[in-house]
Amino acid sequence: MPKALTSRGISALTVLGAVLFVFTVGWFLIGLVHVWAHPALGWAALPIMAVLAGQACLRVSRRADLSATGRSFWLRIGLASLVLAAGVISNAIDATGGPGAPSRYVSPLTSALLLGLLFFAFGAMLRLTSWQRTGPEWIRFGLDATIVLVTVGVLVWHYSVRHMWLTNIGALLPVVGVITLVLIAALAMVKMTFAGSGHLDRRALAIITAGVALAAAGGALAPYLRGTPQLSGTMLAAAAVSLALQLAAERQLRAPVTAPIHSSARRFTLLPYFALAAADLTLIAATAQTGRELLLLVLCAVVLSVLVAVRQVSALRENNRLLDTVDGNMRQMREYQEQLDHEVTHDPLTGMPNRTMFTAALAASLAAGEPFHMALLDIDDFKVINDRLGHNTGDQMLRTIGDRLAATIGPGDVAARLGGDEFTVLLAARTDAEAAAVLDRLLDAVRQPLIVGRHEMTPKISMGATGHEPGDTPEELMRRADVAMYAAKSVGGDRWTWFDPIMDQLAAEDAVLGADLMRAIGRDELFMLYQPIVELPHGKFAGVEALVRWRHPEHGLISPAVFIPLAERSGYILELGRWVLEQVVRQAADWQREYGDRAPEKVSVNISARQLQEPGFAAEMAALLAREGVDVRGLVAEVTETAVLGTGTALDAVKALNALGLRVALDDFGTGQSSLSLLVNCPVQILKVDKSFVDGVTTDSPQAVIVDSLITITQGLRIEAVAEGVETAEQAERLHRVGYRLAQGFHFARPLPAEDVVLLFDQDGAGDGQSGQREKTTSLFRSGSSM
Repeated sequence: MPKALTSRGISALTVLGAVLFVFTVGWFLIGLVHVWAHPALGWAALPIMAVLAGQACLRVSRRADLSATGRSFWLRIGLASLVLAAGVISNAIDATGGPGAPSRYVSPLTSALLLGLLFFAFGAMLRLTSWQRTGPEWIRFGLDATIVLVTVGVLVWHYSVRHMWLTNIGALLPVVGVITLVLIAALAMVKMTFAGSGHLDRRALAIITAGVALAAAGGALAPYLRGTPQLSGTMLAAAAVSLALQLAAERQLRAPVTAPIHSSARRFTLLPYFALAAADLTLIAATAQTGRELLLLVLCAVVLSVLVAVRQVSALRENNRLLDTVDGNMRQMREYQEQLDHEVTHDPLTGMPNRTMFTAALAASLAAGEPFHMALLDIDDFKVINDRLGHNTGDQMLRTIGDRLAATIGPGDVAARLGGDEFTVLLAARTDAEAAAVLDRLLDAVRQPLIVGRHEMTPKISMGATGHEPGDTPEELMRRADVAMYAAKSVGGDRWTWFDPIMDQLAAEDAVLGADLMRAIGRDELFMLYQPIVELPHGKFAGVEALVRWRHPEHGLISPAVFIPLAERSGYILELGRWVLEQVVRQAADWQREYGDRAPEKVSVNISARQLQEPGFAAEMAALLAREGVDVRGLVAEVTETAVLGTGTALDAVKALNALGLRVALDDFGTGQSSLSLLVNCPVQILKVDKSFVDGVTTDSPQAVIVDSLITITQGLRIEAVAEGVETAEQAERLHRVGYRLAQGFHFARPLPAEDVVLLFDQDGAGDGQSGQREKTTSLFRSGSSM
């Protein structure tokens, strides 16, 4: 849109057109009472106005955001305006340049130009888009249009044409011109009133209609201008049409383009009733001089027609009001139904498609038979984020990840939220390589930092992907993607993995192993070992960490790295953890009763995150301690940082355990989403430095820097530090040199059975018989058990 129109209002060319219009009308009005010496001056402004109108209309026809129909309309009107300029010039020559000038002579060329102009303009009007109609609506439209046209024709005949002279063909042309002009004006009004205007501005078309009506009125003045041959109705008609077109074009340039307004089936207009009123008034005027009786009859007929019209209008308005109410209710019902449909198929939190809609999309893709891929994804450590930062933060993360997924996939793809922190995507019409590239982009998009309030996070996801295969069902695709996703998560997450058939075999083996694990306690396959914790540098015994082991009847010893995650996934970790606590507390109580002060000062037992989340866990622990009669000062509850990261149920449970008298050790510190605030908010008395840091303590490495920093922090907070996984004398010496006083690892001893642990704190027995026992203890302590 031109800035000149939006910032300065009416353009200078439009002002010029208005000035020329005022000049022409003024010249005409003065000419009614004054004979101008130079009649040609009255025609001078008209060609200029027509050219200005044509220029404005052609300018609108180049507006790119108009529909093709709209641009075509303005192009035709612009060309018609240029034809008008030529017709006005020809008419001026006829009136002022021929014999006997000034005269009312109209040449055939002028008549052809003006009549061709009218049909050209009317054709442009009829090409505008109209709203769709039914058969009965077209009948009503035809009746209304006929009423208007008949009334206009009667009025024109009565007030104008019947006063014209019809003595020769030259006199006939003005008559035909006036009738044509008036009828076209009436048809334009009918088109605007009943048929609509497509994408064009309705006010702009109303201005054109008004201009055409004024032009028709000016042309109809011909019978009344017989005594003023220097004046012509064409002057007013051309001036009115030109200014109207120029104003309408400027209005269209400034107006926004909107969708076409479709009229309703009960579109109501007063135009036919105005036509009826005009005919009635004309009838009264025509019979006023004929006699009282005829006039009385006419008045009665007019009154009756008016009453019938008023009654019809009143009934129509009432019907429209009732129908509007019905339409409003129906519209509300449709909107409510659309809302319900949306809620059924979309996730309320993210606005994404939900499981129902995604399953339908999968089924449709399968039915189409085109190749596609799907991926199932899960947010890594989402529960920790919820517990640590609250559900509002978790919800915002879900919304953000949903937005990132939707923004990364293509227009033909689908991203959905299945529930919780699970999402899924369907990638249509891609090769394996193309799908892999999209999955890489999804990982990168999700990894972008996310700030919620004062918290900055880096979300990570695990994804499992699979391709479409013949005979697939939505359920089978989801199952394969789920298996692949857990495979990605089992190796650390923050990655995606293709489904491989071997994963099904591994999953089946996991299922069998999981079932065996649930029977392991009853079959007495589980047992406890205790790894010594020693003082540096001399290696004096300081305590033990209890470790559960599983001796499978077929597979032998199964690593805790295998069966502990299996227990967590199946939920069996609660029963397993309860059994471990009972074994450890009972063993600690036995040692205290039998050995008194020589019993271990620290008996550490690992407690899982699921146990801490279990309602009533602290109360259950209190009952166990009371039942076994153990001195709780010798027990240490080991929890991981991810289990208590936050201020939720888990942290409350840890505080409750500490209130019972147990000391709290923070295990694997630094390997998860570490937060030093845990050392303040959580009642920590012991910090266990993970083996992954201890491994690099003897080199110039970042791990060594972390180990050095942690001992400084723990000393300042008066927290004991235990270095885990010490395997060499060099590591032990380096740890002692920087300040560590407690350690555990294979360098000192492997995990031992309870009966062997006794040898470590039973070294002070008297007599020569104890020397062999001390030698056995030393052997155990230095070389470790073969377990």
